[in-house]
Amino acid sequence: MRIGDLAAGAGKGLLAGAIGTVAMTLSSTLEMKLRDRKGSTAPADAASKVLGVEPVDEAASARFATIVHWGYGTAWGSVRGLLAGLGMHGWATDAAHFAAVWGTGLAVLPALDVAPPPQEMEPQDLAIDAFHHLIYAAATGLAYRALDRH
Repeated sequence: MRIGDLAAGAGKGLLAGAIGTVAMTLSSTLEMKLRDRKGSTAPADAASKVLGVEPVDEAASARFATIVHWGYGTAWGSVRGLLAGLGMHGWATDAAHFAAVWGTGLAVLPALDVAPPPQEMEPQDLAIDAFHHLIYAAATGLAYRALDRH
């Protein structure tokens, strides 16, 4: 393992993470329309607490939520690339990436008091959340493998 391999993996991972974020956005947008529900504010609320950012109105809140969503998903792609750079390959890497991304959300959002802990969530909502994160991890992994072949 060379530092250049890790850097290249992280760079490819950023692009793969953006592609994974597109897939997750599509799946969650479709699910929200089918279930007639609003999007979650928990990720933006968490980022607001951590960064000390307070949007001034609803339009600013929506913009901030979009930035957080895309930035978070893209950044997590670098972790997928680092795992590959450390020698992990295939679906095991995607599973580890999924566990890291979803597990972090399940731990950090309740710790910041912006979402309930998993044991207090409705089972259906927990399953839907897992599904969207699975879509993200799978799409990120597929995109990473395609980028890594070239």
